[in-house]
Amino acid sequence: MPEEVLFKSEARQSRTEIASYLRAIADKLDAGEPITLKAGSQSVTMDPPASPTFEVKAEREGPAGQPGELSVEFELEWDEDGGDGGDSGELQIE
Repeated sequence: MPEEVLFKSEARQSRTEIASYLRAIADKLDAGEPITLKAGSQSVTMDPPASPTFEVKAEREGPAGQPGELSVEFELEWDEDGGDGGDSGELQIE
């Protein structure tokens, strides 16, 4: 299935600024409200269902045995037609 990017923003931010964005999203999810993302002239509003699939991924990119790039990705995913996602076990963050 081809991917269509509806919104993208990428900028170096402090840990405090990132935490603020994540808290704002968490508050919207907790309240059951749609999430609106804005940056410049871009804007998209999405309304996750009550139980979307939550994917957390930690990655390292680069040549084996040499310094690379590390990332942690958080993704909410759901079917537009209301279908259910997958389940791979309970997530724990420590």
